[in-house]
Amino acid sequence: MIDLHTHTLLSDGELLPFELLRRALKRGYQALAITDHVDASNLEVVLQALQRAVRRLRPHVPIPVLAGVEITHAPPGLIKELVKEARAMGAALVVVHGETIVEPVAEGTNRAAIEAGADVLAHPGLISTEDVLLAKERAVALEITSRAGHSLSNGHVAQMAIRFGAPLVVCTDAHGPGDLISQEMAQKVLLSAGIEPARLESIFQTAQGILREALRRSNA
Repeated sequence: MIDLHTHTLLSDGELLPFELLRRALKRGYQALAITDHVDASNLEVVLQALQRAVRRLRPHVPIPVLAGVEITHAPPGLIKELVKEARAMGAALVVVHGETIVEPVAEGTNRAAIEAGADVLAHPGLISTEDVLLAKERAVALEITSRAGHSLSNGHVAQMAIRFGAPLVVCTDAHGPGDLISQEMAQKVLLSAGIEPARLESIFQTAQGILREALRRSNA
């Protein structure tokens, strides 16, 4: 499992970064990105804390660990600026909290995240055709999620992405230990979204490609 979207108690998660990683290892993870929720108020302090933790962890663990952020409930007009700031501060991965149907996310967030060049648009809800086409053009991955609530629109996201050729990834949006999943469960989440078995490998390869670019960015 390559999980590009998880949280710790540096935002609204339950675990310290070290414990999150330990539990991910026990689940058989191949890579972990920690992407705590941020906006303009806490971007710098959260990212710096994660970067410190990751620097200490890396020599002691057998899998890649990335320090990233999830820009959350930001006004669409600020998202491009926040993505740029996160990149400048060395974020290895930038996720944007998309227009999930279970939260009052501002309309236009999906489009702003794609235009800003986020790595992953998390739980994008009832994403439009226009935004899916732009995600394909900009190579922004759309998330199929295992998280309760957000996963209600997985079928729509999968159908739209496959129809128009946009990249997909499967992530947990983990906030606690029970949210972490095995590779086998990740496959079941994708299949339950209506994705054919023959497409699963390409989705996992998309995550591998994002991981490679994130590692290159973090080592630059």
